Amino acid sequence: MNLADFRTHSKSLLKLTYPILIAQLIQNLMGFVDIVMAGRVSATDLAAVAVANSIWLPLILTIYGLIMALAAIVSQLSGAKKYTDVVEQTYQTGWIALLLGISLIGLYYILTPIVAPLVTLEGNLEALMFDYLGFIVWGAPGYCIYLVLRNYSEGLSYTKPTMIISIIGLLVNIPANYIFIYGEFGMPALGGAGCGLATALVYWSMCISMLIYCFYSKVLKQANLFSAFYWPVLAEIKAILALGIPIALSLLFEVSLFAIVAIILVPFGAQVVASHQVALNFTGLIFMVPLSIAIATTIKVGYAVGHKNFKQARDYTKYSIILGLALACFTALITVLFRTQIAGIYSTEAPVIELAASLMLLASVYQFSDTIQVISAGALRGYKDTKSILYITFVSYWVVGLSVGLILGITDWIVPEMGPYGFWIGFIIGLTTAAILLAWRLQVIQQRIKNDIQAQEETSQVATL
Repeated sequence: MNLADFRTHSKSLLKLTYPILIAQLIQNLMGFVDIVMAGRVSATDLAAVAVANSIWLPLILTIYGLIMALAAIVSQLSGAKKYTDVVEQTYQTGWIALLLGISLIGLYYILTPIVAPLVTLEGNLEALMFDYLGFIVWGAPGYCIYLVLRNYSEGLSYTKPTMIISIIGLLVNIPANYIFIYGEFGMPALGGAGCGLATALVYWSMCISMLIYCFYSKVLKQANLFSAFYWPVLAEIKAILALGIPIALSLLFEVSLFAIVAIILVPFGAQVVASHQVALNFTGLIFMVPLSIAIATTIKVGYAVGHKNFKQARDYTKYSIILGLALACFTALITVLFRTQIAGIYSTEAPVIELAASLMLLASVYQFSDTIQVISAGALRGYKDTKSILYITFVSYWVVGLSVGLILGITDWIVPEMGPYGFWIGFIIGLTTAAILLAWRLQVIQQRIKNDIQAQEETSQVATL
């Protein structure tokens, strides 16, 4: 490894990465604020927010994954200096996003009368949960459009707006929660459901702020969104969906795996489930580091591919993984050394702290494979190779990881029943499988491009002779 090249590439990557990382952490902080402020009303309100989010987050994260395809599209077109196409592709993705956002509203009003009679939750929990969802769905179109504008800006290598807009969202979130949860300034006290209304306002404030930025920003003038207007084009939309749906489904596979394990662990008792959630929440925060690097890698690789600089694309892939692993050494060390103290932030119950700390020890192991798999997937998105990510993540998470977890966690086929430890070992094996297969796929793609270039050069030489 050339140390000078590593420093150059790392500096460029970190310049893109740190605003994305801060934005991701702020989004997590908003969820934390919702839980804390709702929890101050009552345990029922807190539970309503938690249950509603378990329904809402998989839906909105799936849409987020689909729209992520735009960053890869824009970065490649930007590298090729095709700025008119950048604008058109952004509009086409915008039409998809708008339709999905409006569909979530329709879905709520169609399904609620059917599902509500089938749901039996204690006390006021059911009403609060449905009220929360009824408020937050109205923010869906705004958030979907915001995601389009965010990926448009990031695809053009401008990530600071993402950070700034997230800060604006947080500044709206806290007072809006205060007003609607507790009923201040003449507003009704909505309790936990008020978090849903506050979040909807946050979504629209982020959307409007991003629109204002895109309109006035000088750095985005080279691909000015307001220079033309494009109606939906079915062929273009199909191409975007072909690229985005595999990303969305692969993200859904990962999110749903951790959710299903939490459900499977319920018979082991509340303390086990709580310990699992504590360890999962903290490692989710740590995951924001490699995920942010992966998003930056998509942008850098996509731009290099569009610019036909395939060596640079390979270099950014290699140095992104090295940078991610270096940071994983640091985060894993923090996890190992302070796991008990970290668990103590989430709970005061000694059994929960002890088990969560043990699970974090296992989490420190999979941080390395998690880093490799997510950054490799980011690079593959830059190459617009997303179907392989879908197949690999499905096999790795659901076929390998969950199967190993079930065998070790709830059977004595190989060893005595291990409970939550078995499932976390399954996470390690599943993520390691994904890391190996995605890294292998990267090598295949890069070698194929290299062979194509060599073949073209040889054909050109023969033609010259």
